[in-house]
Amino acid sequence: MGNEIIARRVVIHGRVQGVGYRAFVIRHASLLDLAGVVRNLRNGDVECIVEGPGEDVRSFIEELHSGPSLARVGKVEVTSQPLAGLRRPFHVA
Repeated sequence: MGNEIIARRVVIHGRVQGVGYRAFVIRHASLLDLAGVVRNLRNGDVECIVEGPGEDVRSFIEELHSGPSLARVGKVEVTSQPLAGLRRPFHVA
């Protein structure tokens, strides 16, 4: 059950733009061989859509709570998404 393929939309709130957060996301997604995209939102948040084995996606999302050293993560919102067949490697949208 823990390794079924799942998709999640994650919105990270806080000081997460201009601090290398998207590069942090890509690095951690690549380590877990996850598919997806990350982008800055106009309101200053960062959004990512991720697909992969459930255990790996959950581990990835846990990492998003910390971020790079200059980031200050306030909140991480996670919602389920339908699978969309996102491509690898994880990339900036």
